[in-house]
Amino acid sequence: MNETTPARPRDGRGSPVVRTWAPGRAVDVRATLGTLRRGAGDPTWRRLPDGFATAWRTPEGEVAVRFAERPTQGAVVVEAWGPGAEWVCDGVPRILGEDDDVSTFVPHHALVAEASRRFPGWRVPNTGLVLDSLVPAILEQLVTGAEAFAGYRYLVRRHGEAAPGPFDLRLAPTPQRWRLVPSWEWAKAGVDASRAETVLRAVGYAGRLEECAHLPLPDAHARLRAIRGIGAWTSAEVAQRALGDADAVSFGDYHVAKDIGWALTGSPIDDDALAELLEPYAGHRFRVQRLLGLGGHHRPRRGPRMSIRAHTPSVARRR
Repeated sequence: MNETTPARPRDGRGSPVVRTWAPGRAVDVRATLGTLRRGAGDPTWRRLPDGFATAWRTPEGEVAVRFAERPTQGAVVVEAWGPGAEWVCDGVPRILGEDDDVSTFVPHHALVAEASRRFPGWRVPNTGLVLDSLVPAILEQLVTGAEAFAGYRYLVRRHGEAAPGPFDLRLAPTPQRWRLVPSWEWAKAGVDASRAETVLRAVGYAGRLEECAHLPLPDAHARLRAIRGIGAWTSAEVAQRALGDADAVSFGDYHVAKDIGWALTGSPIDDDALAELLEPYAGHRFRVQRLLGLGGHHRPRRGPRMSIRAHTPSVARRR
């Protein structure tokens, strides 16, 4: 069963558009969309007791949207405010991974099978909002997560705008506004010239990049990577969130290969060994990455936290 109630229109007092989706399967909204959150202080995100609220820029305009789980009803209730409200409500099944086909996924490791059983409500999300995922991913290139999150938080608070709705959220800047961020503001955010320039190049092709949501996945990756400064890692990070790509494993990440190797073989490995290890999961390699991450399967962290800026020796490397 897959039932969706019609959206209830907003009235003149600013009530939200409301959509209830009952897909007839478990849905874990926080696990599914949790990767969209960029750190604990992300101003576009607010955690709520039964879900969360977030702010997006959609093809129809800005929106604040609340996703709430109703486990006893087997349903998800979505409330959305702003010009993009109907767009989000109409896209709820797609956004929450209804098109993510798990029928061909065969766990080849006991730990992967266990994680799959533990998180039956997780699916690969497909927001269709490429730029919303791309800009933060660029800011995360070659630096620690804490540094990237702080920079994104600063830039959104300074150069974004208030979102509609009752949650005091901020919208990320528009492409036009990103282009107007002065050089000293990038510096205050801790964003080096290389990443700032990549953001500016990307937002200059915002329309073409948003079209990736309607392209076959190989073509979407190719279009993303045609932008100088966007490589395999950044393209994968976008595809995992905005394009519903269950195969977009994060090659080039400082932790991913080591963590998956440790979980499945007992030893950290490099990207080449990771590609070989995940080859039997072709088509579902990101699924393995995320399920193991949800299950907390990563190598023990010893010693002080990473303090160097770059994740790799060469900051010129395309990521």
